[in-house]
Amino acid sequence: MITKHGSDNKTKTIRALVVDDSVFMRAMLRNALEQSENIDVVGTAQNGQEALTKIAKLSPDVITLDVEMPGLSGLDVLRKIMEDDPRPVVMVSTKTQQGAKETVEALEIGAVNFVAKPLTGSNITIEGFQKHVVETVKAAHCANRSRLGSLSAAIARPVHTSTPTDSIVIAIGISAGGPATLHRLLPALPDTLPPILITQHMPADFTGPFADRLNKQCSLSVKEASEGDALVPGRILLAAGNRHLRLKRRGGRAVASLDNGPKISGFRPSVDALFGSVAKVFGARAIGLVLTGMGCDGADGVRDLKQAGASTAAQDQATSVVFGMPKEAAKTGCVDRVVSLEEIPGMLLEWISTQEPVLR
Repeated sequence: MITKHGSDNKTKTIRALVVDDSVFMRAMLRNALEQSENIDVVGTAQNGQEALTKIAKLSPDVITLDVEMPGLSGLDVLRKIMEDDPRPVVMVSTKTQQGAKETVEALEIGAVNFVAKPLTGSNITIEGFQKHVVETVKAAHCANRSRLGSLSAAIARPVHTSTPTDSIVIAIGISAGGPATLHRLLPALPDTLPPILITQHMPADFTGPFADRLNKQCSLSVKEASEGDALVPGRILLAAGNRHLRLKRRGGRAVASLDNGPKISGFRPSVDALFGSVAKVFGARAIGLVLTGMGCDGADGVRDLKQAGASTAAQDQATSVVFGMPKEAAKTGCVDRVVSLEEIPGMLLEWISTQEPVLR
């Protein structure tokens, strides 16, 4: 069979299904994906029921799924996929308040990633959107399919009765597959932990709703980081989208600092930016974790942390949705442990127990 571009389908390594109720969006997504030499769009669907039928018939490798559809919604379809036959899904969302909330929920259910539709008046061009779609679908194809349907099971929460301290800090870097992973990990952490800082690769319109949803599900409090936020035991600060989260000293105390400087390791917010600043401010009294994600952001940061004497860990391949960032971090030789997602709560308590609080 020959594609419209004249290439043999056997050279196509990724079989994609496009699901959207808009004729225009289906055409734009299909054209974007088929420009890539290794993506073949095996079909399109205009509603949720048609999508489920074609998924069963065509067995695509990756699905782009519209968030907002009449009848069977994108979230309904996604839940069905994750229950019956998990496979990588990229959500296609609108940059509206409702679109952001539903997209965050989709990521928690198990979607690997998402792309935001270009809207009139936005700074997203059609060409930029199409390029981003191709890159995101390729990254989603690398997802560990065996993990996609298993991220709803709870992790047992270890007992921790020590007095919480702000003289230790935990820094986490995470990307593709991150929302579902954090949705499972964070509720398993006791509220007596030291302050936690998280850089999750996510645009500005989505980090606020994401922090709000996590806050409702955890015993720890979770908020989107703001300039000057103090580090409080039992609280998690999530990097605001499109701004690097770093630490700085103010009056002898460590506080959050946000900036929109150049991308680092291809991202803003960047894990390397967070880890580098944590290494400078906390040194050996820091713990750094690199969890699921595509690319190498965090690898330079774990070097900085290890040189400062901090404890570092990376998530293992078996439990990572995408074993990119953890793999690159481990390859530096600056990671103390490579651990499963389920082992992380106990490991954190073990490492914290070895630290003696610093009197200030």
